[in-house]
Amino acid sequence: MPTKSSRGGPAAARALPTKDARKGVAVTGGKTILQSKRHRRLARRGGVKRISANIYDEVRQALRSRLETILGSCVIYVEHRNAKTITTLDVIHSLARLGRPVYGFDPATYEPSKKSKKIRGIPESP
Repeated sequence: MPTKSSRGGPAAARALPTKDARKGVAVTGGKTILQSKRHRRLARRGGVKRISANIYDEVRQALRSRLETILGSCVIYVEHRNAKTITTLDVIHSLARLGRPVYGFDPATYEPSKKSKKIRGIPESP
């Protein structure tokens, strides 16, 4: 038998926030809230012992503003190329322009590994 809030009616609107189990997102009204477990896990990895309750909104705002800055810079490169798709190189050049370069992706800093492939059981010729 279904619970009272899942049958509809006026009590259904006041039900607890539902949770999408696949994505780990809690839905409240029309607003989605990322679970705080993700933020807490990242903070623990960074060495934080205790987290204030209002830090989650601050993290979301900081992440949003940083992404807007990076993507705004990427759009400049995309518009210059007369393209519609942001590529990896657009992001690499945007990050370098913002002073946070990522090494190992562009051809100027790429160094292939020096491992040679040896086939076992067949000796190399002199």
